[in-house]
Amino acid sequence: MKNQLFEKLDAVFEEMQVIRRHLHMHPEISFHETNTAKYIQEFYANLGVEYTANVGGNGVVARIKGVFPGKTVALRADFDALPIQDEKDVPYKSTVPGVMHACGHDGHTATLLVLGKTLFEMREQLSGEYVLIHQHAEEYAPGGAKPMIEAGCLDGVDAIFGTHLWSLTPSGTVEYRVGPVMAAADRFEITIQGRGGHGASPHQTKDAIVIGAQLVTNLQQIVSRRVSPVESAVISVGSFVANNAFNVIADSAKLIGTVRSFNPDVRDLLERELERVIQGTCLANDCSYELLYERGYSAVVNHEAETLLLKGVAEQIPDIKEVRETEQHMGGEDFAYYLEKVPGTFFFTGAQPQGEVYPHHHPKFDFDENAMLIAAKTLGAAVIKYQETE
Repeated sequence: MKNQLFEKLDAVFEEMQVIRRHLHMHPEISFHETNTAKYIQEFYANLGVEYTANVGGNGVVARIKGVFPGKTVALRADFDALPIQDEKDVPYKSTVPGVMHACGHDGHTATLLVLGKTLFEMREQLSGEYVLIHQHAEEYAPGGAKPMIEAGCLDGVDAIFGTHLWSLTPSGTVEYRVGPVMAAADRFEITIQGRGGHGASPHQTKDAIVIGAQLVTNLQQIVSRRVSPVESAVISVGSFVANNAFNVIADSAKLIGTVRSFNPDVRDLLERELERVIQGTCLANDCSYELLYERGYSAVVNHEAETLLLKGVAEQIPDIKEVRETEQHMGGEDFAYYLEKVPGTFFFTGAQPQGEVYPHHHPKFDFDENAMLIAAKTLGAAVIKYQETE
């Protein structure tokens, strides 16, 4: 059956490319993906596949039942784009100013749609049920996974599998990892309230820029001196704003940044220590502050059995040249919420294009479309193999 799946997917690879390029040309940002959702709905409607629209927002969930009894296994693909101007010179360049698929979600969607079509054609030979989760709004917290789960997309699901096309990894490579693989991603916003004044009279002020600069430096000591060296953590200030004339000392300054971690205890520590350092810095400078700390996605933690099943399946696919354990990634992913509810795994499919390679979220981001075929074969073989497990 596995070989039949691969042959069918090889035969429809061009359709996968057509879908991906259509989506790439017509991107929609998070929480506004109405036309993309309609495209997905129409695809399944034309096949005669049962689906539910508006799941937790713009989400779409399709269900395919094999004729034989078995487990219920889910596959997930996200479909939102980013507010980035597409700077590639390709025929399928985004037609929407300031919006592009700069993270591969168009490829994820094309992969799952065509894999779903193939599973539907093979339903007379399949056991169990296959839940195809097309998720909106992965890029921005609170994301689309939580509301889709709350709306019931995982009801009755025994396990879930997902992948991310990864432009920085050679095509033909599949990367897996048991346990934490992507970080919890939190956001903070600090407003320092000093006292402004004339640039020639700093002694009469409480300079918010100087205080903010001290704070940026002090925050770096949290990871280096408060977190165990065997744990991974990041505190990064991404924005420091205090707009004034050249001869005015800033009355206030705003710092915005991110906190990343894997261990829940470390996550709690980082949040506590961040405010403690802010308090101490502002106390030493006799000023006040406001802190907004928002917890984003949890860490993506892969389950052992499903991850090892995925590894074993990938090693048997001729298109795949290498199956290897990946390092942990500090990027965030709301696939984490699915894994908190049911067993499963999230892996990386190498998609490095020919020529110059650009990272995810770059204006010239692109990927090797052949990776979609590898992703489809790996996901398809994994869910079929899962039906054989006890």
